[in-house]
Amino acid sequence: MHIVVMTLVALVVAAPAVARAQVQVHVDIGIRLPAPPRLVVVPQVPAVRYVAAPTAPGNLFFYNGQYWAFASGGWHVSGGYNGPWVVVAPEFVPRPVLFVPVQYYHVPPGHWKKWARQRPPRWQEDWGREWADKRAWKSRDRDRDDDDRDDRRDKGRGKGKGKGPGRDR
Repeated sequence: MHIVVMTLVALVVAAPAVARAQVQVHVDIGIRLPAPPRLVVVPQVPAVRYVAAPTAPGNLFFYNGQYWAFASGGWHVSGGYNGPWVVVAPEFVPRPVLFVPVQYYHVPPGHWKKWARQRPPRWQEDWGREWADKRAWKSRDRDRDDDDRDDRRDKGRGKGKGKGPGRDR
């Protein structure tokens, strides 16, 4: 009986360590910087910083105390600029990081070249409808499309407060 109790205690103590080891997979994504990088604010998403090229050999961002790297079509996170890197599923990447415009990705995938550089990547095209529905991504894209239509419709009009001569009579 004593052996059974001790075995159970040992399993209970060891189980969390084994579970933690199975959850995190550290990968080498090729980012090795000689010193902490200079972080530059992304103007469209002020909470996010990026590491300017050529300092970083890839797409490296800083948000909420963590480094986020987009490499080989997937996201990785680390507490330090040189790793260790942990693979992150798309649904766990913070929205502000996903809203960083294409122009701040130094090594974008080839199919991104046809996208507007001042806009965020079209993640729903890469990760599918189910991901977009869970993240409510469609409504955000629709809002941006509406903004584009408003910009085109308002072209050529003044920026006044509506107190001018108005329409031609």
